[in-house]
Amino acid sequence: MWTQGRWAALAVLSIILLLSKEAVPIEVPLDPKIQQELKQPPTIVKQSLKDYIVDPRDNIIIECEAKGNPVPTFQWRRNGKFFNVVKDPRVTMRDRSGTLEIRSSGKPEDYEGEYHCFASNDFGTAISNKILLRVSKSPLWPKEVLEPVVVREGESLILPCNPPPGLPPPVTFWMDSSIMPLNHDKRVSMGLNGDLFFSNVLAIDASTDYSCNARFDFTHTIQQKNPFILKVQTTRNVPETHPSFLSPRGLSSSKMVLRGEHLLLECIAAGVPTPTINWFKRGGDLPLQKVKFENYNKTLRILNVSEEDSGSYICMASNKMGSIRHSVDVQVKAAPYWLDKPTNLVLAPDENGRLVCRANGNPKPTIQWLLNGGPIDLPQPHQHVQGDTIMFHSVQIGGSAVYQCNASNEHGYLLANAFVNILDMVPRMLGPKNQLIKVIENNRTFLDCPFFGSPFPLLRWFKNGHGSGLDGGQYKLYHNGTLEIKNVRPEDQGTYTCVASNILGKSENKVILEVKEPTRIVRAPEHMTGPRGSTARFDCRVKHDPSLPITITWLKDDKPFSFGWLGRLKKDDESMTIHNINPEDSGTYKCTAKTEIDEDSASARLTVIMDDNSSASNRSASAGRPEPPQDLELSDPSARSVRLTWVPGNENNSPVTHFLVQFEEDRWEPGKWQNLSIHDGNLNSVNLQLSPFVNYQFRVIAINAVGQSLPSHPSARYQTSGAPPDVVPRGLKGWGSKKNNMEITWQPLLNTERNGPNMQYVLWWRLKNTDEEWNNINTTKTKHTIDNIDTYIPYEIKIQAANDFGLSPASNVVIGYSGEDKPSAEPTNLRVSKINTTKVNVHWTPVDPSTVNGEFKEYKLYYWREASLIKGLKVNRTKLHKGFFTTSEHPSGILTELYPYSKYKMHMVVANREFEGPQSNTVEFETKEGEPGAPKYFKIQKHTDVVHLKWDKPLEPNGILIGYTLQYHTVNGTQEGERKVQSFPPNVTEYMMNLPHRFTRYKFYLAARTQVGAGEVYAVESPHFTNEAYKESEDIATQGWFIGLMCAVALLVLILLIVCFIKRSRGGKYRVSEKKDLPLDAVDHKDQDGSFDYHSDEDNKPLQGSQTSLDGNVKESDDSLVDYGEGGDGQFNEDGSFIGQYTVKKDKEETEGNESSEATSPVNAIYSLA
Repeated sequence: MWTQGRWAALAVLSIILLLSKEAVPIEVPLDPKIQQELKQPPTIVKQSLKDYIVDPRDNIIIECEAKGNPVPTFQWRRNGKFFNVVKDPRVTMRDRSGTLEIRSSGKPEDYEGEYHCFASNDFGTAISNKILLRVSKSPLWPKEVLEPVVVREGESLILPCNPPPGLPPPVTFWMDSSIMPLNHDKRVSMGLNGDLFFSNVLAIDASTDYSCNARFDFTHTIQQKNPFILKVQTTRNVPETHPSFLSPRGLSSSKMVLRGEHLLLECIAAGVPTPTINWFKRGGDLPLQKVKFENYNKTLRILNVSEEDSGSYICMASNKMGSIRHSVDVQVKAAPYWLDKPTNLVLAPDENGRLVCRANGNPKPTIQWLLNGGPIDLPQPHQHVQGDTIMFHSVQIGGSAVYQCNASNEHGYLLANAFVNILDMVPRMLGPKNQLIKVIENNRTFLDCPFFGSPFPLLRWFKNGHGSGLDGGQYKLYHNGTLEIKNVRPEDQGTYTCVASNILGKSENKVILEVKEPTRIVRAPEHMTGPRGSTARFDCRVKHDPSLPITITWLKDDKPFSFGWLGRLKKDDESMTIHNINPEDSGTYKCTAKTEIDEDSASARLTVIMDDNSSASNRSASAGRPEPPQDLELSDPSARSVRLTWVPGNENNSPVTHFLVQFEEDRWEPGKWQNLSIHDGNLNSVNLQLSPFVNYQFRVIAINAVGQSLPSHPSARYQTSGAPPDVVPRGLKGWGSKKNNMEITWQPLLNTERNGPNMQYVLWWRLKNTDEEWNNINTTKTKHTIDNIDTYIPYEIKIQAANDFGLSPASNVVIGYSGEDKPSAEPTNLRVSKINTTKVNVHWTPVDPSTVNGEFKEYKLYYWREASLIKGLKVNRTKLHKGFFTTSEHPSGILTELYPYSKYKMHMVVANREFEGPQSNTVEFETKEGEPGAPKYFKIQKHTDVVHLKWDKPLEPNGILIGYTLQYHTVNGTQEGERKVQSFPPNVTEYMMNLPHRFTRYKFYLAARTQVGAGEVYAVESPHFTNEAYKESEDIATQGWFIGLMCAVALLVLILLIVCFIKRSRGGKYRVSEKKDLPLDAVDHKDQDGSFDYHSDEDNKPLQGSQTSLDGNVKESDDSLVDYGEGGDGQFNEDGSFIGQYTVKKDKEETEGNESSEATSPVNAIYSLA
């Protein structure tokens, strides 16, 4: 039997295990769509103060606002009882709100009390603080008769105020008989209780009356007390007295203050002369950063009191007669304040979580939990209350609620609402779809994929739709779904897919990444110096990605300037030119090349030289490159430095701006000059920092605005002494090229980093997480292979560089791995579930991680379509595969894009980066029958008065075909007729339909059917009526009556041609010198170039109604239409109908010579059309 102690230990252990598996609370994003759909318990967002004082003249507003989904409803309790708002005509509640409005008519005191607001919806109830409502009061001063106050000069005096008790308490102040505020000083002042204190009375104090006033801020009223009349009995010699306390009395007192409030301590003393007040803290210093001395040091104010301000405070009153002390023992208590305020908790089904409510105070507060505004009935399923914590385990849908934590002590209370919302939501993407991101290569890039779901989804990235998840190496996946590519390269371009999945489903989004070349200025502008009136040209040749538009801008002294067609400033794609430069053009010119994602800039200075009027030779002088420096000397030698001095050469009218120091060494790369350092142009002696064990010689190049000088002559050689290497070899890494080795490589040091002879490397390695001794080897190579080691074992690796002078510092330890081998175990118990038409759930038992023999890559599922369940249907047996990246104890995945009504086989292997392991058991399964594919073809074979439709069965029936469904309707432009439906058995593959009219067009829709339903639709449309007319014309051409008609027309044309020929042969010749047009030439005339002039005879024919004269000329009728022709050409072009029907006048060159003429003939009309 288990003892009671064992059961208690088991309970504690269960709680510990529960907390260790606690899920991270879900953070619901502020996406408007999610917030709109999210069901949520109520949350109080606005409420009135706990101590709520109102003006009796105004309407009373008690606020209570809450949010939630569904919208909360509100109830109120007053003094612990239900407050029926509907029954009170003076009280109304605002719509979609709990705020109460009480009209000011009547007695507002009737509504004083404690109010409590409850906001509820289907998922819980939130409550407000208890709001104590009180009405402001400003009572009158009680009537009293004040006798004159008689006092001797030099004595102390207290004039009491005793203001009426108002709500809130009034502000008091004193005024004199002229109704002016009383001036306070070191001798006369008002105390914290409102009384007026005189440390000693003078005769001048009797010159006025003293009245105490109380100001009530809520009602904006001032109440005045009857004035005091002061009579002072004077004396010739006022005796000096020892200090004594007027407030507080005695030598000690105590005071309690709450944490966070202001502490006010007061000491007012009597005495002659007036005592001085000083403050101290026993056992410590006053907290000067939050201490204020007020009322002439009589009041000590400490702001924002905390526990460390407790203690004994001493005020000392002193004058020349002596001193006196008063000690105030201050205790700091505290109303409850939050240490850990409970916050809303969103959990998915079967997850664990907790609410924590921790508060502090003095005395320590008690914690009480409420559920939906009422006590928690214990025990509650799926939750456990333990002091200030509620633990939830395996929560379920329907368990949403609002919990209240109340922390209270004798000085106050705190109330906090925190809901627990059990949320299940299919994953969804929150970012824009198919976002295009353009980046510059070799930069760090972030691909965002904001998502949400409950339970919190697992997110993975894929590139170009295949491969395993992207994480590790150059990829880094963040918790929020962002994928970082550390150094993006052109080969990283492509489509990246992020997939978020949980038990309820999955969602995906794509990000298209385009990697662009950087924008670079390959020919930058150079500094220029030129005389006034010359031309300056600045180059700015840019290389950029051709797919990105580029903009090139120029600035002068960081300010834009404009170019013009006729101005002095011109620019093109590669340069900017300034003609006729003048001194105002001097400045720094900056070229900026900018694309939408990057930019580059370069600048150069233009110096314009002014003309020198002193001599013509100086006016013609122009700037040039400087002369090389001379007389190089070395001095101040040391181990790693030497001073180089030179004499500058001629500057050639342009000041030297920089000196470039170069070096050459004769040990590693003799004869090669390399840049060492650059210095300002006003220097001619510099201290050079050098590397050890290098035999240097130096030269100097001067630089001005025009360009560089020739190099100077080399200096003498200077040999630095050797030293241990300073630099650690870079790029250290280890990996296996075979299953039982590890290759360790690194980058060699630069020649100038060797620091001494006999350079070699000391390599160290040992097994990771062991205390064994380091193995090491000295080598001059940059690669070392460790053989005969176990497969895929982590090693710690470090390296040092060494020469004859010693060792460099050791590198950081890196982790390398030996080579991978084939996984030695196979996944077991491969099985399927939830088989439907195109997908199936796959489950398996994972392998032991130690058997992967490498870095786990994925579980790879190989599957193939073995056969169709339809007899005789041939299938493609190509083996496909799909990877699953999971380290779950109970892994599973979904295989999709399967063919319905088919037999499949599959097996699984585990894969590392190099190899695949043995295959698991082979599983066979059959997908369910689905909707068929589209028919293999569907066409209109013939279309006259009958529509002949023909089709074939689908290539993928996806089940047993039970028939076809044909739908069709007429088409007239964009209008569709009534749709009709025909059904056919599976063995029918054609259909003929009579047309009501040969020009009627139809659109047909055909779908095959299985038991599951109709499949993909194949649509065709009958040809257009113009095509139909063309086909009908082919049929007409074969009819006998049409052939006879065509023969008669041909015979008639032949007769007309013969008559025309006879008429032309019988015609005479006439003169045409009078430029009269005659019809039908017997012979076609040629132009001078030998070409024929084909004129219609209608152009030469006289107008109808004209008469021929005896000499053969044509006499035009009086109403000839030629007279109406524009310009005499006789053509009426207004409507075109008269062209070619009336006589047209010809130019002289065209009408000279003999032309034949004949009477008007019917043949002319035909001839004129030729």
